[in-house]
Amino acid sequence: MFGKKPVLKEGVQIFSVKKNGEFNDFIFAIVTGVDGRKVGINGVIVNPIGLKNKIEQGKTGERSREILEHPTPDNVVLALVYRVEHENYTAVLDLDVDKCDILPPKIYNMLDGWIRESLPEFINAVLSLPPGSERDEAKRVLRNRMDTLIDKNLKRTLYAVCRSLKILN
Repeated sequence: MFGKKPVLKEGVQIFSVKKNGEFNDFIFAIVTGVDGRKVGINGVIVNPIGLKNKIEQGKTGERSREILEHPTPDNVVLALVYRVEHENYTAVLDLDVDKCDILPPKIYNMLDGWIRESLPEFINAVLSLPPGSERDEAKRVLRNRMDTLIDKNLKRTLYAVCRSLKILN
């Protein structure tokens, strides 16, 4: 009646984390194989360096620290508005030790697209510039990038984030 609960199997999209110093990096990946409690994954690992720097500078609240200490698929997009470093990532997760949340395809595509489309760089360019012509140009570039996105879910999320940051006016 309500559908089956998702099962961890080959081809399923997942969210995981990896400790990196005091905080966690985020992993968006696709399962490549399952062997008992071991899960092979292939995807992207994201180091939210910009948010980590903001915390070090004391320019954020408790919510930002919580996002980096206890990331979830729902809250990581808030870390992705600042500068990030990312790279392809392949690993074997141990389900007895590692976090491994199954992601709905729409959410996975939105998070993966957010990184692969370099959206943190566009948003960070607007946020880091003082008011003036350079910032106006960065806003124009961000708006233009938003208009060229094909994924409607990604476009809707980007628009919502930009509206909440008040950078679209």
